[in-house]
Amino acid sequence: MVVLLPLHILAALIWVGGMFFAYVMLRPSVGPLEPPVRLALWRRVFARFFPWVWVAIAVLLVTGFAMRDLGLAGRAVDIMMGIAIVMMLAFAHLYFAPWKRFRRAVEGGNFAEAGKQITQIRYIVAFNLGLGLIVAVIGASGRYWG
Repeated sequence: MVVLLPLHILAALIWVGGMFFAYVMLRPSVGPLEPPVRLALWRRVFARFFPWVWVAIAVLLVTGFAMRDLGLAGRAVDIMMGIAIVMMLAFAHLYFAPWKRFRRAVEGGNFAEAGKQITQIRYIVAFNLGLGLIVAVIGASGRYWG
């Protein structure tokens, strides 16, 4: 438990914090840039962030199930796990569909198509960010639920 919980929390912070930064700070800041520059920047940002998300997902799954197997689960943990699985599935879709199409479009100079794909990515990130913030609140308060 001494190792599992800190790793679990760090993985969640990396994923949710990265989404918060990208959606709340970076997205509005790059809006005024010309599409080729803005979309190329997003491609570089996501290319660096998404491998960290995969690591975070692996750590969250391993530590989450390990803590559950150790009998450290309650109603709050079950709720967090259910929401986290939805988040992981949404990210997998993002990664293997719109992100793949976005990369190809940017690399091919098709900025209209890249713009469509970044919009899909933005919606999924917003969805996952909302869920991630809910999970963080549950994680912080769940043990007080009685």
